[in-house]
Amino acid sequence: MKKYLKETKHLDYSSEAIQELIKPYLALSSDKEKAVNLYYNVRDRFLYDPYHLNLTPDFLKASVIMKKNRAWCVEKSIVLASALRALGIPTRLGYGIVVNHIGVEKLTKMLKTEEIVFHGYVDVLLNDKWVKTTPAFDKTVCRMSGVPPLEWNGEKDAMFQAYSGDQKFMEYTHFYGTFDDVPVELMNAEMKKYYPHLFEEEYNTRKFSFIHI
Repeated sequence: MKKYLKETKHLDYSSEAIQELIKPYLALSSDKEKAVNLYYNVRDRFLYDPYHLNLTPDFLKASVIMKKNRAWCVEKSIVLASALRALGIPTRLGYGIVVNHIGVEKLTKMLKTEEIVFHGYVDVLLNDKWVKTTPAFDKTVCRMSGVPPLEWNGEKDAMFQAYSGDQKFMEYTHFYGTFDDVPVELMNAEMKKYYPHLFEEEYNTRKFSFIHI
């Protein structure tokens, strides 16, 4: 269990940014209350942005991500996992492949596939039970997409709603499992496998950027 509480290069929770983030929650009475409140903070702190991805180790760090106002699911998960560990709550980083059916025409065009590889979530140990949640989609993006934001109560998994009304919103097609730290090399390898064109040309514009190792 110690490895799910330790500080790492990417989950650098002794940094000033993460220590400031957790201050409002130090006095809360239970781990569940701390975790749930942090989830909502991180979910809505950053505007979800899957159009600017940096897969290099120095940028997949909680302290670096905290300087931004936009972030993608992997980055938000890193911040949430770091903050929870800073509060003494064990966390694991989880990743999967998802297919998103609403509002992704632009992203599908850039990726040349519907599959979104390495969608990030967090596995949190609360009351002796691992509970999953993904802080990816903030209230603003959900409102623009016409779907309700994901709620999490710290007791049941919240991996994102499967339907918006009678329309399927998101489905998971593969799980990579959970990790005690960010698997940067695996992430790059899987991205290259599914999106080889992103590794063959340079993408670095205001509309879309992709930086890899």
